[in-house]
Amino acid sequence: MQDPTIDEEEYAKKYGFKSNVEYIYKPEKGLSERIIRAISNEKHEPEWMLEKRLEAYKIYREKPMPRWGIDLSRIDFEDFYYYLKPTEKKANSWEEVPEEIKDAFEKLGVPEAERKFFAGTEAQFDSEVIYGNVKKTLSEQGVIFTDIDSALKEYPEIVKKYFGSVIAPSDNKFAALNTAVWSGGSFVYVPKGVKVRLPLQAYFRINSYEFGQFERTLIIADEGSDVTYLEGCTAPIYTKSSLHAAVVEVIAKEGAHVRYVTVQNWSKNVYNLVTQRAHAEKNARLEWIDVNLGGRGNMKYPAVLLKGENASAEILSVSLAGNGQVQDTGGKLYHLAPNTKSKFISKSVSSGDGNTIARFLVHIGKEAANAAVYTKCDAMLIDEDSKASTFPYLENRRSDALQAHEASIGKISKEAVEYIMSRGISEDDAKAMVIFGFINDLVQGLPMDYLLELRRLVKLNIERKVA
Repeated sequence: MQDPTIDEEEYAKKYGFKSNVEYIYKPEKGLSERIIRAISNEKHEPEWMLEKRLEAYKIYREKPMPRWGIDLSRIDFEDFYYYLKPTEKKANSWEEVPEEIKDAFEKLGVPEAERKFFAGTEAQFDSEVIYGNVKKTLSEQGVIFTDIDSALKEYPEIVKKYFGSVIAPSDNKFAALNTAVWSGGSFVYVPKGVKVRLPLQAYFRINSYEFGQFERTLIIADEGSDVTYLEGCTAPIYTKSSLHAAVVEVIAKEGAHVRYVTVQNWSKNVYNLVTQRAHAEKNARLEWIDVNLGGRGNMKYPAVLLKGENASAEILSVSLAGNGQVQDTGGKLYHLAPNTKSKFISKSVSSGDGNTIARFLVHIGKEAANAAVYTKCDAMLIDEDSKASTFPYLENRRSDALQAHEASIGKISKEAVEYIMSRGISEDDAKAMVIFGFINDLVQGLPMDYLLELRRLVKLNIERKVA
């Protein structure tokens, strides 16, 4: 699966380096029942989890490949490694992490960011979480933040109760694939009434080519609790493809508030096929901030099921597509109870021959009296070959629902660029400033380091150095 479009000199300086790691366990390429049994055995899992994996594998084999979205015809799913184990055990301090892997995360700034901004950090390298740490104050409050492999051993009843309760393997082909071969990912439990003041961070790193990363994240916010979870993703540059197919399940119980933030910056040989969904119970609030910069092809549509009265949700989607990229993103909102509210706002920027596609679905069910929905999709085109499109789907079964929708598409303002350039600023910098102004209101909630890095990546995108 050679990819001749990869040319990412500037990306390579910051993220695109490769670590020379000797994997302690590496099965052959391809996927089979034998491979799945081997992964489960290597992880010393209970029998019920192996049964889930094998059932999901059957579903994966039976389900057809999606006929919409990005072009997946170039992917040979039998040409991937489905499990790579880089180290024997997870470390609780950076000093315990193997030198080559620690060096990779030091270059990415993860330890520094942990010290500055986060209440806890998990770092995944290929198939396994290799580092995890939670501040003592959180542990004293009963907050659990660990990798889901460890949670399966330490909190088996909680994992068994909630694993697959939001996203079943039958949901789609890639949810089935993840359930069959999942490895790594985060487990978060926040007890009743606990407010986690600083964000929890997870960082996912793909180091190998012809490899699939399939982390599984499960977040449970108990009644009246509050938590922010932030994840970042990068990979080295290769001329051969890699695959990322995660599953994220979030449960916000009565009165809980969950904020889920993703800054996706995969290299442009990575296909990103992710399923993310949350349940919001009575008076719960979900916020999803989804920023997509990298990847060759991206299909990601965070979803919230508003299951309880007065539940609310907000999905903010930002996508930047440069040369050779297709960002197919959006969100889904299901109103299933009275007095529920939701908002979906998408802003996309296409440069070079990049293509952004915004899809959103809003369902207002028969029980959703007085539901209120606001949706907005804005797209900006930088060049003549840039593309953007929107596919809204609204299904309303209530006459008392309030719905509002706005959409716009246009080219970058020549006047604004020229005005900024008149102040002695280069054309590339001027365009980057206009673009960041366009998306700024959606990304204000990011930590300062992420905002600064996002500004830099926008500029590189315009300069065609990340193309």
